Amino acid sequence: MKRLFVALAAAGSLMAFTSSAPDPLPIGSKLPMANTKVKDVSGKEMELAQAAKKNGLLIMFSCNTCPYVIKNQTRTNQIAKFALENNVGVLILNSNEAYRNGDDSFKAMQEYAKEQGYNWHYAIDEKSAIADAFGANRTPECFLFSKEMTLVYHGAIDDSPSDESAVQRIHLREAISEMVKGAEVSVKQSKSIGCTIKRKTS
Repeated sequence: MKRLFVALAAAGSLMAFTSSAPDPLPIGSKLPMANTKVKDVSGKEMELAQAAKKNGLLIMFSCNTCPYVIKNQTRTNQIAKFALENNVGVLILNSNEAYRNGDDSFKAMQEYAKEQGYNWHYAIDEKSAIADAFGANRTPECFLFSKEMTLVYHGAIDDSPSDESAVQRIHLREAISEMVKGAEVSVKQSKSIGCTIKRKTS
């Protein structure tokens, strides 16, 4: 209940730290900033590309408190587990630089990851640099890369981010399945719905 209250309070102040991102990374692009180091909740640093596994890499921009992230918590865990089962690495990035001293601090991220049972990387995107390189602007927002580190899908987890009961197609699951089979991803893009990434404006 406390987390939901914090989330609603965060939603009420969405405009305070919003700044527009560059255009989203086009489908077919190579993984940007592949050698950039990030610090995950284990306290260890790693390069972006090191999170990849045999069949590719799923990068998701997320946070601790966005109401849409909370609505997607179960789905996030399910898709991350599905990705790992299919030898696709998972890296969740928190780019909310403007909240780094509060609800999206490193300590808060560690607590959130433990609470959610994360068995994959959850790392800080310092100064929202990676989000800028990807053109990411929402939480949650997903980018799926093939084993060649080529972007094959960008968007939401499924076709109903606001209401899990109305989901008809899990876009990201289908994209992972098709990619692993060596087939062309049939739905390459969908609309990400969620809170804006809180970039620091000064």
